[in-house]
Amino acid sequence: MMAINDSFPYPTPIHTPPHSSDTPLTILVSTRAVIIDGEDNLLVSPATIAISPQTGTIISVLPSILPALSFPPNTTYVDHSPHLILPGLVDAHVHLNEPGRTEWEGFWTGTRAAASGGVTTVIDMPLNAIPPTTTVKGLGEKIRAAEGQCWVDVGFYGGIIPGNSEELLPLVEAGVRGFKGFLIESGVDEFPAVSSSDVALAMKTLANIPTTLMFHAEMIPPITDSVGDDVQISLPPLSPSGPLTSYSTFLSSRPPAFETYAISEILSLARLAPSLHLHIVHLSAIQAIPLLREARKQRINITAETCFHYLALAAEDVEKGDTRHKCCPPIREAVNRDGLWDELVHPDSVIKTIVSDHSPCTPELKLLPGYLEEPSTKSQTPSPKLEDSSKGDFFASWGGISSVGLGLPILWTKSHSRPKSNLSILSIVQLCAINTASQVGLSHRKGALRPGMDADICIFDDEKKWVLGKEGMRWKNRVSPYEGMEMRGEVKETWVRGVRVFARGTGFDGDREKGPRGKLLLEKRV
Repeated sequence: MMAINDSFPYPTPIHTPPHSSDTPLTILVSTRAVIIDGEDNLLVSPATIAISPQTGTIISVLPSILPALSFPPNTTYVDHSPHLILPGLVDAHVHLNEPGRTEWEGFWTGTRAAASGGVTTVIDMPLNAIPPTTTVKGLGEKIRAAEGQCWVDVGFYGGIIPGNSEELLPLVEAGVRGFKGFLIESGVDEFPAVSSSDVALAMKTLANIPTTLMFHAEMIPPITDSVGDDVQISLPPLSPSGPLTSYSTFLSSRPPAFETYAISEILSLARLAPSLHLHIVHLSAIQAIPLLREARKQRINITAETCFHYLALAAEDVEKGDTRHKCCPPIREAVNRDGLWDELVHPDSVIKTIVSDHSPCTPELKLLPGYLEEPSTKSQTPSPKLEDSSKGDFFASWGGISSVGLGLPILWTKSHSRPKSNLSILSIVQLCAINTASQVGLSHRKGALRPGMDADICIFDDEKKWVLGKEGMRWKNRVSPYEGMEMRGEVKETWVRGVRVFARGTGFDGDREKGPRGKLLLEKRV
């Protein structure tokens, strides 16, 4: 069993069986489901889950299997035994890039990829689309672009950039789930880095607001005390000291000190907004963990997330020029990866969530070397011809890893290879559903199988073994460092608010009927 986070906002409703009714019901049962008992413990149990097709919510959850004859004749009854019934995952860090860069990704393809992996809610990051979500007007354009295209439910973050502090409270009113800023240049001109004074202003503005203020925590440390205020405006990485196609050259240009210095800067300002939830996105360096643990001991309201790629990949395994592995902060050495796994099972872990940070681009922008270029990786959108000399350049290529919808099998696969610091299915649900929903203010609707909550469900075959090929990549540009990896565990079905949207073997339900069923999550956080 696993106790639910103390911050979970309401008690478990009493389990009650569905009553006889003329109203149609959907009943999902299995010998194994991840449910919550009367004492708020997560456990794997036989279960009967009754769903209202009218409201898309869960009516009841029983810790036993009722036979089909227990329900009215018009009931849809599906027995998923022996597969696991899980709550739909909530991926709280996804770049969907629409409008403006739809040749990289879009709502249609990105949310289909999510659905294929049991992810029923994604939260879209404020940058890489044009315009970014740094104004209410920019949010409006993103909403218009998303309408009618989403296969899962989608929420939005706002961004903090220099000069947009007056937009923050209006964005809260418009329903953003939180805010993100960069302490180092983001890589896109329309989303510049913030200085310490910008961060301080954002903290003061949001100090008493129920939201989350998140940071891309990399910063170049000052060389001496006499550098002056300019050091608070982050600079590009240091000049490379070795071959540009060598991953070790790239890794050495973004050392752990970038992360620890940025986090120290954030912590030095936290007193300005003691009740505001601060959050470090895509934590990579284990050297930052003691800083965060000490801050939490001092009652600073700060958490961190890490990503599937930091837990699954290692710097030593990256071959020359394999830019599929480039991201920022970088994938670090195996010993660092092991440290992240150890932290996940620590009883007072500072890492509360695991996310994809799905950040795709066209294959051309990845500057793939010749041995990785294939016709099937070519983008449908023509790009300017690139010099062959730039192929495999870790500095010139776009930094981002595509993996939305792959997180569950990645974690399950890698966890089984770690006898000491492995994650149970209960831990994965906690880190990738319950806690991610809480992070974005959706724990009253998402992340758990509870009566009254959205009937977002993942059916998971935890024994199935398969190899990821390009056909398994359902995002727009099929480039990923996970290609060729043998996976353990496969999502069989995904249900969003009581409607099946994906089934392995038959694809996406609704293609020929009602189309995408995802909604935009624009309710104001409370």
